Amino acid sequence: MMKTVEEQMAVIQRGAEEILVEKELIEKLKKGKPLKIKAGFDPTAPDLHLGHTVLINKLRQFQDLGHEILFLIGDFTAMIGDPTGKSATRPPLSEEDVLNNAETYKEQVFKILDPAKTKVVFNSEWMSKLSAADMIKLAGTTTVARMLERNDFGERYQSNTPIAIHEFLYPLVQGYDSVALEADIELGGTDQKFNLLMGRTLQQHYGKEAQCTLTMPILEGLDGVQKMSKSLNNYIGIKDAPNDMFGKVMSVSDELMWRYFELLSFESLETIAGYQDAVENGENPRNIKIKLALELIERFHNKESAEGALKDFETRFSKNAIPDEMPEFTFSEIMPLANLLKEAELVSSTSDGHRMVKQGAVKLNGEKVTDSRAPVESCEKQVYQVGKRKFARITVNT
Repeated sequence: MMKTVEEQMAVIQRGAEEILVEKELIEKLKKGKPLKIKAGFDPTAPDLHLGHTVLINKLRQFQDLGHEILFLIGDFTAMIGDPTGKSATRPPLSEEDVLNNAETYKEQVFKILDPAKTKVVFNSEWMSKLSAADMIKLAGTTTVARMLERNDFGERYQSNTPIAIHEFLYPLVQGYDSVALEADIELGGTDQKFNLLMGRTLQQHYGKEAQCTLTMPILEGLDGVQKMSKSLNNYIGIKDAPNDMFGKVMSVSDELMWRYFELLSFESLETIAGYQDAVENGENPRNIKIKLALELIERFHNKESAEGALKDFETRFSKNAIPDEMPEFTFSEIMPLANLLKEAELVSSTSDGHRMVKQGAVKLNGEKVTDSRAPVESCEKQVYQVGKRKFARITVNT
């Protein structure tokens, strides 16, 4: 039996950035029938991170409410290349890369979604059947002026940065997917708003009931500033090893932890509010962060892995123990400590090395060091530590 409209809206609104049009969504829910919930993912890389799962978690919530999930793999659109947010034309992927990545996507998303209640569809199923004349008709449903309303296209046009014609096809194809699937609701990140609304426009053009759109926030990465991204190395990967995942979650700031709870946890809002009350009344935020780490590791691995990661964390970090295994480096020249830390990949730059030493975040064999410019001379397998999680065993032979 489906929940009441009010109960469903409370779940749907959790963490959502914007729902268009909310009144229409309520009317759809009042019909008391399962709605078709669409979300598209272009398989442009083999691995997903927690930023991707914000949207997938919302799909799971819709699934638990009894609605039909259409997990769309954009194998056709991936070969166009999504121009959203790009300052230059994005190179398309080969068909082989797209298919390989698509297989890994299915494996990963079913750690969240129920495969028995999820319909996986590929947009090549209908897009490959359209003729050249059909594509021209599709292109005729909108104007160049409308396309330039998109911020990224408009900015590129104003700066005389080339925009390839095929890039204008991307939002049209994404919108046509909603026509083909007769979607009731389409989900996407806030950066996809233009494309989601194109789905409404095209459904109306083809005489179908317009879908509602729901946008979800872009999750900040571990730095708490920029969006989670592999290229920025501020991500937690779905395939990360349990110990690595645990350590990364524990490195999140106490303030950012609550946003991760809202967008990544399956705990109820009441439970999370209870955690917040506990922290305000003196509970160590670290203890609450452990709960989030355990939940995520159990979701993407298993309970035993989560418990093992906790034990490892307590041994390695809470007790300030030096781990047995760590990267090893050997150098043949004397260099200042900050340079050594950079060469050992413990910091991103020498200036970062100076900063970390100044902050008291660098240790040698468990003891803090204070001079980032001191030359590191001959030594044998000395253990350098930066922060709580980065270790390296270094030998200098001169």
